[in-house]
Amino acid sequence: MAKFTLQFRMEYCKGCELCVASCPKHILAIGDEIGAKGYRTVTATDMELCIGCRSCALMCPDNVIEIYTEGD
Repeated sequence: MAKFTLQFRMEYCKGCELCVASCPKHILAIGDEIGAKGYRTVTATDMELCIGCRSCALMCPDNVIEIYTEGD
């Protein structure tokens, strides 16, 4: 079970890929889902590898990503 959980507010994602570039574990990617703004949105490819560093959330200009630790 993952220690961290990423939640994405897809209605705000514009697929800029800043979060993808900032992830040190390379677990984020632009997926096939189309968001409310008409862009392909971000997804986590392997949540088990997330280290909870919050680089993705800090980099996101639209506040799309929230990170929760196990037990939150």
